[in-house]
Amino acid sequence: MNRITKSLLFRFMDTKLSRLLPDKQYISLRYKAYCGKKLNLKNPITFNEKLQWLKLNGRKPEYTIMADKYEVRQYVAEKIGEEYLIPIVGVWDKFEDIDFDKIPNQFVLKPNHTSGNVFICTDKYKVDYKALKKEVDKWMKREYYWVHREWPYKNIKPRIICEKYMVDESGIELKDYKFFCFNGKVKFFKVDFNRFSDHRANYYDLNKKLLYFGEVKCPPDYQRKLELPSNIYDMVILAEQLSRGKPFLRVDFYNISGRIYFGEITFFPASGFGKLEPDEWDYKLGSWIELPNKLG
Repeated sequence: MNRITKSLLFRFMDTKLSRLLPDKQYISLRYKAYCGKKLNLKNPITFNEKLQWLKLNGRKPEYTIMADKYEVRQYVAEKIGEEYLIPIVGVWDKFEDIDFDKIPNQFVLKPNHTSGNVFICTDKYKVDYKALKKEVDKWMKREYYWVHREWPYKNIKPRIICEKYMVDESGIELKDYKFFCFNGKVKFFKVDFNRFSDHRANYYDLNKKLLYFGEVKCPPDYQRKLELPSNIYDMVILAEQLSRGKPFLRVDFYNISGRIYFGEITFFPASGFGKLEPDEWDYKLGSWIELPNKLG
């Protein structure tokens, strides 16, 4: 697929006209555009192929709750305890309902039904609220399911969440500790850092040994020596409790002053379109996902 064809395809897929395509056809086209090869759904082998298969065939009502950034809090509280939840300041159906006079000076605002949308405020007296309203209104209109056909997002009721502002030992960000769980067992984890400058992610095995692979879009920095927290294995145990009985989940945590906080649950990292380098890791990770029944 040449660059012009790919550009036209992406433009088409970003229109509402693309919603006429069945999920299987849409996903196959997008996979071809992102990954440069045909999607094999009859006999998926790679990690990304199996994620696409699970999009189409692994649909359970509880997944909607787990993908909802607000409703998942109850799921987490029941499975591992509410002490791992970041404190909530408020939840609203629309921007006009927010009383910013009653919100702390620093806060984090995000929608419950999309991915990648967040507003981090370090001083509410410097916020352009007209611009913020415009941004939040865009969030609320997003129908995220249609972007990558991730079914868990389809029936989430849109809400605005305000969380307590928190940073780790860096004083400026929160490193993400992301645990890749295959059939309820963590095989490896990655650490996302420099999110607001030069976003990178390093991968580690369960012996805390650096793994030499990564996602093309968010590459590793092999020269960066990260000091992993002493409670990393506690996070592994918690991730396995949250992922029990699922073919694949990624569970994210934060570490703040030695205390673990839940981030989110992800069914499809990079929506199953994240190219890995070297490519052999796409096959290796794929071998760890045991699909319940290959329906094609």
